[in-house]
Amino acid sequence: MVWLEKRYHLQEQDEKAIYDLHQNQTDDLSYRRFLQRSLEQVQYHLAPPAAGLDFGCGPGPALIKMAEELGYPMQAYDKYYAPNLNALQQDYDFVTCTEVIEHLSAPLPILDQLWQITRPGGLIVIQTKHVLDDQRFCQWHYRNDPTHITFFSETSFHWLANRWQCAISLPHNDVVVFYKP
Repeated sequence: MVWLEKRYHLQEQDEKAIYDLHQNQTDDLSYRRFLQRSLEQVQYHLAPPAAGLDFGCGPGPALIKMAEELGYPMQAYDKYYAPNLNALQQDYDFVTCTEVIEHLSAPLPILDQLWQITRPGGLIVIQTKHVLDDQRFCQWHYRNDPTHITFFSETSFHWLANRWQCAISLPHNDVVVFYKP
């Protein structure tokens, strides 16, 4: 795992200003194809009406719309765009986290909280690019986004699976699925 020292983190208003520039519209077919890699894991493992949480949904909760079109009710939580703390007090059959964890300054307590609200037999689906090695990291465009401050590797995800005593799969090079026993 690689992380940026806290002294280099953006102030919240600067971070949000960058997020406000994102064009993640619910009707953007390219964006929907991107999110489909995570949603297909939910579809493969859980039948509707399994209920989910999209943690870090952003200003245009496209994944929620896509899931609801398939019969999966979902709640939204986002620090800036859907700061509904009540959503973090409920239990879910699945939690999605697409392009979020690389923005977290203290990911472990948050991921542990998401694990706690995932029901037995449920899953957490995380979509993020992975650190492959030190040499490639130095040349990696993904690290140049000033809001990207934490970078996970495959080893990091296996460490989490060991911590949670659960099965894990990596069905795509940017998707990880944790299965709660």
